[in-house]
Amino acid sequence: MKHQMVYGQGVQIRDAQMSTTAAMGEIPAFNPLDPDFIADPYPTYRRLREAAPVWLSPLGKWLVTRYEDVALVLRDRRFGKDYAVNVTVNYEPDTLDEPAFASMGRMMLVLDPPDHTRLRGLVTKAFTARRMEAMRPRIAAVVDALIDRVARRGGMDVIGDFAHRLPIIVICDMLGIPEEDQERFFVNSRANARMFDPVPLSRDEIDTANANTEETNAYFDELFERRRRELRDDMMTQLVQAEEAGDRLTAAELRANVALLFVAGHETTANLIGNGLLALHRNPDQWAALKAEPGLIPGAMEELLRYDSSVQMTGRTVQQDVELAGVALPKGAQLVCLLGAANRDPAMFAEPDRLDVRREKVTPLAFGGGIHFCLGAQLARIEAQEAFAGLLRRMPDITLPERDTPSWRSSFTLRGLTKLPAQWN
Repeated sequence: MKHQMVYGQGVQIRDAQMSTTAAMGEIPAFNPLDPDFIADPYPTYRRLREAAPVWLSPLGKWLVTRYEDVALVLRDRRFGKDYAVNVTVNYEPDTLDEPAFASMGRMMLVLDPPDHTRLRGLVTKAFTARRMEAMRPRIAAVVDALIDRVARRGGMDVIGDFAHRLPIIVICDMLGIPEEDQERFFVNSRANARMFDPVPLSRDEIDTANANTEETNAYFDELFERRRRELRDDMMTQLVQAEEAGDRLTAAELRANVALLFVAGHETTANLIGNGLLALHRNPDQWAALKAEPGLIPGAMEELLRYDSSVQMTGRTVQQDVELAGVALPKGAQLVCLLGAANRDPAMFAEPDRLDVRREKVTPLAFGGGIHFCLGAQLARIEAQEAFAGLLRRMPDITLPERDTPSWRSSFTLRGLTKLPAQWN
């Protein structure tokens, strides 16, 4: 490990670290892996927005918390990804050669143009709004089938039995992963989530991530060979053909970006369903409103994305000296855009800590922005809409007995639950 990470202990802010409009004050301890913070990060976000909306944390990264500033960073080309710089801030340079980090370094998620443009262009057509909408009947059928599996039990784990399985089945369909192989992904698909956090991994976590990456790579390599022998009408075949063309996609890029599509294709939706159902049952008047008016569901999904975002942060690297909210940022500075904080900014949303499924003109930053705006945003929306429509129709009396003490994943970036017990009559 390059250096030992430390966390704030009531760190006093210096003038250079403050917005020109912020008052001097004390920033709370910031440990994004602290269980109390993971359970409810929003009070910390609020204090950061108010005291120092652009703040150099003891993690060595600048935290950006206001909606306006985050939106600017996401769309402005002066802020890029610069993956190698980002990694070597926290690790020794040879870490880039570790299997997990080498694979991530080839994902379009962490690349700048022109590589990002080339890779994203290979899959964009598969995620058009028209294609996603055409999948709605299939998604609704999967929702019903998953509910059928558990309906007579009188209870389920919402995450394992429903929220996690739905998007995995859908992305497997899109990629062309055979049904007989899908069970492996229900068990192992979340193993490397910690790699997306701003806090460095331990050596044991790196070893686990490497092993998971190599296992996934071996499976996809075997599947690629099958697709070369037997072409099908799926995204996997499309990408294999691009790789075989030789000038559009390397074998390593093929492997890494199929893995990315798989992870990105289910994480946001699974977390949205779990976090959203929990939020609605902590605000029973809002669940009652959806039961009374199912037509509110599309707008309610945007509100749930805002209220408890599935993705809490995204990183950028400053490409040139720049000023943001009155703070001078040097070239190479690492930014952590706190999407969850931006989505609770009172300058953008009235009464931001209140869940309101009737809220109008909700524009959350849950899917990022700019050239890295989530490719699967529309797919995630449709999956969530159909999931909640199915639950409201089939299980209107569903309850969450552990809603006050839920089990959160030990991941800051990908905010979600490990389990969510539910019951019904």
